Amino acid sequence: MKEQFKKFLNEEQDPKAIEKIASKLSDLLMKNEEIGYIAVQKKPAITVLPDSIVMTNKRIIICQPKNLGLSMNFIDYTWDEIEGTFVKENILGSEFSFTTRTNMEVSIDYIPKIQARKIFTYAKEQLDILKSGSVLNATIIDEVPVISIEEEEIIEEMETEEVTSFAGIMTIAPPPFNLKSEELNAPADFQKENGLHNLSQDALFEKLQNYKKLLDNGLILQGEYDAFKKEILSYM
Repeated sequence: MKEQFKKFLNEEQDPKAIEKIASKLSDLLMKNEEIGYIAVQKKPAITVLPDSIVMTNKRIIICQPKNLGLSMNFIDYTWDEIEGTFVKENILGSEFSFTTRTNMEVSIDYIPKIQARKIFTYAKEQLDILKSGSVLNATIIDEVPVISIEEEEIIEEMETEEVTSFAGIMTIAPPPFNLKSEELNAPADFQKENGLHNLSQDALFEKLQNYKKLLDNGLILQGEYDAFKKEILSYM
């Protein structure tokens, strides 16, 4: 028998049962997996092939001998699959059971009471470790700032937005050309009365240029400009 399994023989475990699973477990254990406890079924009558429960730091393994001990079935459940563990003490031994997250219930009866208490305690410790690890991971995730999609879009818009002065691209109305508002729509005789005939040739030419700028900027219509032009040219 392997030396590492001798420590599991101090709570009335059946040495033969431990010996049968010893040769199998070495091939079943995963990397960094360690056996924490082995409980062996002990029925009132002589049991040649008792079932066993192996507790490791990664899972629970149910060992069931078959074919007169020539073969053995192994069923395992990882700790993250297990919802809860229970022990029910009876007159003859105890029943150890556990439930999975898929609502499956697994139980083995006639486990010596002290062994049942040991595996129950070990299971609780492993579930607490798993729970503590989940809480720690959740805490780490909570500390990392999570940016929602909407916030990402806002940040992206802020990064790519260019602050542009629209003053440079908007059409700026030309400065007033010293034309009175009534001059724009005034009839020719009104313009005569307001001194067109007294203006010099240069002044008339400047006024004609001002009307042209008003036309170019859409402030007067082509017909109005033609009328003003005709009137001014009549004095030149």
